[in-house]
Amino acid sequence: MNNTGMPEPLPGFDDPIGLLRACHDKMLAHCALLEQLLDTPDASTAQQVVRYFSTSATLHHRDEEEDLFPLINRQSMKIAELVHQLRKQHEQLDQLWTAMAPVLRSLPKDGFDAQFRARASEFCTLSREHIQRENREFLPLAASSLSRQQLGVIGEKMAARRGVRYSAL
Repeated sequence: MNNTGMPEPLPGFDDPIGLLRACHDKMLAHCALLEQLLDTPDASTAQQVVRYFSTSATLHHRDEEEDLFPLINRQSMKIAELVHQLRKQHEQLDQLWTAMAPVLRSLPKDGFDAQFRARASEFCTLSREHIQRENREFLPLAASSLSRQQLGVIGEKMAARRGVRYSAL
């Protein structure tokens, strides 16, 4: 929020690193909604969480996996190890989400069982750790090592993945 009480505008596809950071903020907000659902089940909120993590978050992981990681993966062994660890976390998050989504879609009337609660907690904890690491280590590295042209190509691919027309300023 800015000082007028209005939400900050999202970065455009011409700023793919900024857009990925903004998506991280949305992921964190949706994790908070997921945690609220554990205590106060609500069909509308559950649908919102399912929609976000099944579409936007999935596209976000593809942006990183298909466009960003390959461009900087070979710069050093240290970067390659970081990318490897981030990919493994994506796999873990995807596995957890795959197990959780059907339960959220059906929203059990008698509440969530212990197994679902444990998965949701693990999902949110891992998401926060992953996002913190990407924001602290990976995105600054990508921003400083990729050319303006490379960032433009990434932005074009991100827009195309979402069916949006890309226009650089």
